[in-house]
Amino acid sequence: MAISRSHTRSDLRLEPAVMDAEEASPDSIDCPADESLLDNPIWNALRTDHAALAVGDAEARRYPSEIGPLSGMPHQSVASYRALHHLTGPGGVLGLFFQEPPSPTDGWTLLRGGSLHQMIWRGLNAEEIGSPKPQGMLRRLTAADVPEMLALAELTEPGPFRNRTIELGHYYGVFESGRLVAMAGERMSLPGFTEVSAVCTHPSARGRGYARVLMLRVMRHIRQRGRTPFLHVLADNHSAIRLYESLGFTVRHSFHLAVLKNEG
Repeated sequence: MAISRSHTRSDLRLEPAVMDAEEASPDSIDCPADESLLDNPIWNALRTDHAALAVGDAEARRYPSEIGPLSGMPHQSVASYRALHHLTGPGGVLGLFFQEPPSPTDGWTLLRGGSLHQMIWRGLNAEEIGSPKPQGMLRRLTAADVPEMLALAELTEPGPFRNRTIELGHYYGVFESGRLVAMAGERMSLPGFTEVSAVCTHPSARGRGYARVLMLRVMRHIRQRGRTPFLHVLADNHSAIRLYESLGFTVRHSFHLAVLKNEG
């Protein structure tokens, strides 16, 4: 799930050490991509771009627990739910997105459900979308920033974020007086598509446009690789949805969220 904000490079105070040659290049030419992969995004990420990270088999897969609880299966079945049991110990919690309402088998408790929108970027030029100039310093985040990232995620709850989540892609943050007050980055990756996620702002720094600035920075990095940004947001988070729509995202699909606990 996500939130964010950015504009032209001249408006952003970046440290030269974190500027990529990739970021300095113009947008790549688009490559055709199979959008149907997004119909089961976690499962398809774990069998394509993130296959090397996947734990599991043909019935169910998950990201390593140090990265996060997201898990996928080709479809809901007794065999797939049984396979999930082997991917987490007793008391373990996993998160899945389903086309149909969750129907866990015995041994699972549904801790949280709800409707989740998948939104996809449909072509607004990220360099032409206006945003406020950030008041703090914006730079790419590194492993040294993980403790502050974890603390910010715990406070703001943008979605699951753990000590190795940063390995999934580029993350950017805004700092005020040396303190991380906002961040956004990349999570799931599939051929042709990259998810914007972990967008959050400290309560003391809200209302300054940081979410928009950060989202545009992440979007620009995704577009420079010839990929299309997408994201997931709770269907009742209307303020976030309005922000995403203003950045060129539209609702593509809706999922049933399932946060499941292994009672085994």
